[in-house]
Amino acid sequence: MSLDDVKEDRREGELVAFVPPTMTDLRREAETIRPVPPKRGALALLRSATQVDWRRLPGLRPSQREEKQLSYGGLLMRNVGLFVLLPTAVVAIYMYVFASDQYTAQAQFAVRGNVEPMEHASLGQFTSLIQKHNSQDGYIVRDYIQSQAMVEELEKSIHISRMYSRPEADFWARFDPSDPIERLTKYWRKQTSAEIDAISGVIRLNVRAFTPEDALTISREVVARAEVLINEISKRAQTDMVAQAKSDATAAEERLRKAHLAVQTFRNKWGLIDPIKSAEGMLTTLTLLRKEKIKLEGDLQVLRSSNLDERSRSIQTLAAQVAALDQQMKSLQDELTSSGPADGQQNLTEALLAYEGLTVERTIAEKLEESAHVLYDRARISAAKQQIFLATFERPVLPTESLYPERARTVFVMLFCFTVLWSSFTLVKAGIKDQRS
Repeated sequence: MSLDDVKEDRREGELVAFVPPTMTDLRREAETIRPVPPKRGALALLRSATQVDWRRLPGLRPSQREEKQLSYGGLLMRNVGLFVLLPTAVVAIYMYVFASDQYTAQAQFAVRGNVEPMEHASLGQFTSLIQKHNSQDGYIVRDYIQSQAMVEELEKSIHISRMYSRPEADFWARFDPSDPIERLTKYWRKQTSAEIDAISGVIRLNVRAFTPEDALTISREVVARAEVLINEISKRAQTDMVAQAKSDATAAEERLRKAHLAVQTFRNKWGLIDPIKSAEGMLTTLTLLRKEKIKLEGDLQVLRSSNLDERSRSIQTLAAQVAALDQQMKSLQDELTSSGPADGQQNLTEALLAYEGLTVERTIAEKLEESAHVLYDRARISAAKQQIFLATFERPVLPTESLYPERARTVFVMLFCFTVLWSSFTLVKAGIKDQRS
């Protein structure tokens, strides 16, 4: 036996001595290892050493990170295919196989006439354009088109629930005719769009249906109903305007009648046709009496200065005339001033105050009556004209090509959405794992 054989036998002995105490641990912890039969000796153990993957033994096992790195590409493709490509494929199959063609009928119109500008419109340089072309009536029409009232009118006239539940429609887009009117209104708002331009006030109407004829019929009926609404608003406004003007004219006439009646009652009570002219006459008389009194007093003073006796006839006559003038002036002043006569009758000053108030009221009533009749005549003339109307400059026509659904765009958008959702979920999941580790 050579030296090499002795070394080989020693190695086999050391290996055999190492194996029995660790055999149980190897069998429990190793992922892949072939057990050594008890009847086979050291030579079989040496042969198995060449067939055992010693990298998978305990202590030599690769880390979980290395295993994940080895299978990351396949896992990524599996997740992308499962969460992104498969849903997108389902959407694409529906869009290109099951989704029904929908046709769009378009119309454009605007509310024109003597419209009321929108208040609090602040869009910079476009504010004047808005106040010129835009009105609240345009927004009323837009909201009415998508309201439940419009749906009810269309259901009564053309039965839109039947049009949207035709066999041509696919299972997803078809409307169930047994649903209530609220569901039909919600479905109607998805199938139609009414947009108003804030600058020009033009309303753009788009109506979708599953056949070109249905789209044309629905859009025409919507435009007709909008015209009926505008005519009703105009007629109601005209009726209210005429009624209000007539009411104002009647009230003004009644006020003027009462003012004339009050003046007549005053004249019968005071016995004066015009207290102002009567007062002017009294003032004129007082002025003449004062002038006469001044002249007589001057003559009397001249006679007294000539050393005539006070009992002379000339002096007594002039003195009597001056006293008479004083009595007349005092009587006239009592009639004019607020002191009043002794018998308790009302004086002319009080009559003037009452008459001036009645005159002012009569003048105001006359002006109001005149203005009310002018406004009433204008209201009747305006009512004979149509104040506002619906100007349709692009009437709906029969569509020839299906513009909806947008299949390629929808598939691309869904692919993008699924990609974003899957990426977000993956990042959140990785962040949670990283925090736990």
